[in-house]
Amino acid sequence: KNKKKYIIMSISDLFDSEFKQRNKSHFSAIVRVALTDERFSPEEKAFLDKLAIRLEISPAEYEEILENPLKYPINPPYLHEQRIERLYDLARMVHVDHHLGDKQILLLRKIGIGLGFKAENVEYIVDKALKLVDQKVDLETFSFEMQNMNR
Repeated sequence: KNKKKYIIMSISDLFDSEFKQRNKSHFSAIVRVALTDERFSPEEKAFLDKLAIRLEISPAEYEEILENPLKYPINPPYLHEQRIERLYDLARMVHVDHHLGDKQILLLRKIGIGLGFKAENVEYIVDKALKLVDQKVDLETFSFEMQNMNR
């Protein structure tokens, strides 16, 4: 009886740990992209502060990532479907924050390239992603629309 409980806990711990690791990677990717100008604008800093809270990044992890964003690799997803899922996550995070204004598009384009989308397509991809996120579509709809946007 106790054994089953232990197995269930370890699986949930594994998922929790995987989720936190993915959040750190997402956050680190955004920090890296925001730092391409060598420093953050006040809007970007405010966005990162809120994003860290939303992604459950501890203050210590936050400082560590700001000091060394390369510590957590972006790991661009190999599969196109995974790229779209990551774009969905990140587009929703960026879109929710209206402090960024026009910078949200620029930030997402940089993230899109970091995720492995081709530079010549990224403007179109980000535009479509933001429109879908603005419509509050779920991941399944987002994936379908993104994969079929050229048809």
